Amino acid sequence: METLEKITIGEYVAKDFRTAALFSKYGIDFCCKGNRTVDEVCEKKAVKPEDLQIEIAAILNTKNDSRIDFNAWPLDLLADYIEKTHHRYVEEKTPTLLQFLDKLCKVHGASHPELFEINELFKGCAGELAQHMKKEELMLFPFIKKMVTASISDEIIAQPHFGTVKNPIAMMMAEHEAEGDRFAKIVELTNNYTPPADACNTYKVTFAMLNEFEQDLHKHIHLENNILFPKAVALEKEFAAQS
Repeated sequence: METLEKITIGEYVAKDFRTAALFSKYGIDFCCKGNRTVDEVCEKKAVKPEDLQIEIAAILNTKNDSRIDFNAWPLDLLADYIEKTHHRYVEEKTPTLLQFLDKLCKVHGASHPELFEINELFKGCAGELAQHMKKEELMLFPFIKKMVTASISDEIIAQPHFGTVKNPIAMMMAEHEAEGDRFAKIVELTNNYTPPADACNTYKVTFAMLNEFEQDLHKHIHLENNILFPKAVALEKEFAAQS
């Protein structure tokens, strides 16, 4: 049985997503860098580990019937959910944000030059995420669904062209971390999405949308890094053990 000291931040969030708000409060990255323990993150954030453990325990011991237990979902259902919820969110919100950011640069760029860097960062994010999601939808997710089907029907599956599921997963996780770092810079440049005193309505809406976009990205990456990917690797190991 795992001790509390060895449980990672990502595993806590996989167990109960309500802990994500707690980690966010302390500026702890639970998605891209969710493989760290409480002691490790507390050392970096100058937080007492025992205090954080008390807050985590309070959340875990509080009943919440409304939360969705993604950890209990079949992998094919989880992959579908990620695609239809989070991938679709990115596709729907990206064009509007790009349009608004371009407008802000034209109208407010002279007095707020940081907008140009924010715009470039988000453009980079939009382009990379579009490619990233296609790789998941066309390569990784279909193989995960294939493994689930094979495990139900007790079939043998051929080795994929990428060798092992660990290979595309490693690539996806590296790309997740890159986007997490990119958004960390956006957070810094926007002063944690705080519009300046002279901000117009478009300015305020854009910053609110960027904030919401980042929160959705955190949930999206959490579901993959902390639940879907580790379980896909474990399922592939089961097939290897049977062969």
